[in-house]
Amino acid sequence: MSKQKKNSKLLEGSLVTGALKQSFVKLKPGVMLKNPVMFTVYIGTIIMLGVCIWIAGGETSQGSLAYNLIIFGVLFITVLFANFAEAIAEARGKAQADSLRKTREDTPAKKIFPVGEMYVNEMKIVPSAELRKGDYFLCEAGDMIPMDGEITKGIATIDESAITGESAPVIREAGGDKSSVTGGTKVLSDRIEVRVTTEPGESFLDKMIALVEGASRQKTPNEIALTILLASFTIIFLIVCVTLKPFADYANTPITIAAFVSLYVCLIPTTIGGLLSAIGIAGMDRALRANVITKSGKAVETAGDLDTLLLDKTGTITIGNRKATNFYPANGVEAATFTEACALSSLADQTPEGKSIIELAKLDRIKLNTSGAKFIEFTAETRSSGIDLTDGTRIRKGAFDSIRKMVEKDGNIFPNETAEKVTGISSNGGTPLVVSKNNIVLGVIELQDIIKPGIQERFERLRKMGVKTVMVTGDNPLTAKFIAEKAGVDDFIAEATPEDKMNYIKQEQQGGKLVAMMGDGTNDAPALAQADVGVAMNSGTAAAKEAGNMVDLDNDPTKLIEIVEIGKQLLMTRGTLTTFSIANDVAKYFAIVPALFITSIPALQALNIMQLHSPESAILSAVIFNALIIPMLIPLALKGVAYKPIGASALLRRNLLIYGLGGVIVPFIGIKLIDLVVALFI
Repeated sequence: MSKQKKNSKLLEGSLVTGALKQSFVKLKPGVMLKNPVMFTVYIGTIIMLGVCIWIAGGETSQGSLAYNLIIFGVLFITVLFANFAEAIAEARGKAQADSLRKTREDTPAKKIFPVGEMYVNEMKIVPSAELRKGDYFLCEAGDMIPMDGEITKGIATIDESAITGESAPVIREAGGDKSSVTGGTKVLSDRIEVRVTTEPGESFLDKMIALVEGASRQKTPNEIALTILLASFTIIFLIVCVTLKPFADYANTPITIAAFVSLYVCLIPTTIGGLLSAIGIAGMDRALRANVITKSGKAVETAGDLDTLLLDKTGTITIGNRKATNFYPANGVEAATFTEACALSSLADQTPEGKSIIELAKLDRIKLNTSGAKFIEFTAETRSSGIDLTDGTRIRKGAFDSIRKMVEKDGNIFPNETAEKVTGISSNGGTPLVVSKNNIVLGVIELQDIIKPGIQERFERLRKMGVKTVMVTGDNPLTAKFIAEKAGVDDFIAEATPEDKMNYIKQEQQGGKLVAMMGDGTNDAPALAQADVGVAMNSGTAAAKEAGNMVDLDNDPTKLIEIVEIGKQLLMTRGTLTTFSIANDVAKYFAIVPALFITSIPALQALNIMQLHSPESAILSAVIFNALIIPMLIPLALKGVAYKPIGASALLRRNLLIYGLGGVIVPFIGIKLIDLVVALFI
């Protein structure tokens, strides 16, 4: 799925040709029945075909054969246009599916056979189709990854352009939250062992293909509700048209079957009925073009109604790579001694923070005596790391409260000036790391994280949409508060644990709010599953991707903001086209009803405000306009109505003005222009 594919034209020639063919394929009654509004137009078209055959057999009371054939032809085209709208939306997804199929080839896999099957870790090349969940395979530089999995050993640079469209390679490694790999991507360097996490036919690419083809697309709750509403309108207008017959007989006004069918078709909301499926498919398509895979149309729609967004601080609000900016030794501690302790405690720290401490210390690694030393890795429980030297010296570097507990537990005093420096760093948005030697405080390292440029404007944009933003961070409350205020978020969760995230989501949901969250780790899975919209990173763990209902292929934490806008655009597009469609009925009413009764009831001349040429031209003009408006609105249904974060009430006023008033005016002008042309032939 290349960037070129993502930026393709709305109506490509090859897609249009295929969609035209599908428009005829979709004429099957079983397929048409899924759209109640257009199904009744389909029935009306069949009735008109019967009327034409009847007239050809000698019937004279139903008007000329040519007139009835034209009505039949226009109704048939109306049905085809509605089918075309859905088919072109599906074709865009199928085109992406075809490009994905090229990626999903049966690549050879270097399967590792464990003890008991052949030999100890014996490797054998097998087709990828033979791999099963739980199997292990090996990938080296130049190999295609045969199946979705998680790296269990090693680190590698991987080209994911076949999936994401991004040419820049990414690094994936065993352990942590960047261990997931996708079948169809390519290993560029190094060597990794991978455990298969999916069964054949259930891989990420298989799911993507099914989703973009629309095979697993189900109607969303709002779409179902709107379909029921449109079906209700259809029944009401059917009753209106049926009861019109006794009134016509009473007024001695003969009304042909063609006139009744035309009136019915023009009064029911055929425009939105024909475009409804296309709007839903296009919503998922826009998400996919933003490199977001949605597991259902409901997820995209729910994103448009969100009230609360939970966003990780690191990588979303801030750049993510915190850097050491200052060393602050405690009173009585020499700067050189403190700097050396900082460097020693960070030698085994491969995080960007640890590397930046070594850079700031400007010490030669070779001169640091670490032979025989034991490196202590960082853990979530201790919230500290360090080194134990062979002479018994223990150096620790970690969070303020963690080091303070160690120091005080050993009977030592935590210096007040160091505590004040910790508070000062936190208050300025920095992260303090306290360093101790044999449980005696040596000083503080200041880490600073940079807030992403433009993030304040994006949060303001969300605020105008009525969406509350919540920053989730492991930082202490002082640091969290400073960054929250500087970034412009509405709330924050400091020193957040997985339980804290879950509880916050549940609390918001109990208040009747819809909540979204983004995550990539196994510990994020419960919260992703609990959230109404859970967006998992493609690089994240299999548990996270299974728990979420969306997957971001770009691994961009700020994508959540874009997803909200896509969801709101979907809802707005559906609402505006529904408004436009229903408003159309006003003009079509004034075109057809006076035309039916104007001969027998001259007083209705006052309603003939368009001054149409004749009853026949009025009916023809109305049905022709009714047919043409559907393909004219297809590009809008696919592209979506332009969304601006101006508030719900302001949006409602704007849409009523543009699409409500426009939906009344445009048909008056269109029907009159068509009538002027039709009059030349009648």
